[in-house]
Amino acid sequence: MTDARFPRQARVRARADFDRIFRDGRRVAQPMLALHWLADGQAPRMGLAVSRKVDKRAVGRNRIKRVLRDEFRHGRATLAAGAYVFVARAAAATASGEALRAAMRSLLRRAGALPHPATGGTMPGAVSSSTASPTPPTAPCPSGE
Repeated sequence: MTDARFPRQARVRARADFDRIFRDGRRVAQPMLALHWLADGQAPRMGLAVSRKVDKRAVGRNRIKRVLRDEFRHGRATLAAGAYVFVARAAAATASGEALRAAMRSLLRRAGALPHPATGGTMPGAVSSSTASPTPPTAPCPSGE
């Protein structure tokens, strides 16, 4: 079993660190989340920015943070070294937990911090010849045509 704790050293906490990551880091975004990533050679660390503009209710903001924190700590071992800051956007307030997780994984892949899943080397939608079933012979039409 992997160690899925979220220790203090796995967090971006200081204002100066956030400022440095926002200034020097690489940024990728989508409608639900933005990711600022600074590859600095240290163990993966995460910071979150979820403002009142995203959701006026603290319960909603805390749900977003809880989902993102959980996804990060479970995938932390596979991430590239560096500091990650996720900035929630308004669409995150109405998104399901699974949609937030998927958006987070997508951003990490786009940033190059998470490896892309193996596709098996086939084109999307294509069936490989080893798994394709043989075509059954066609039966003659009963009307004799």
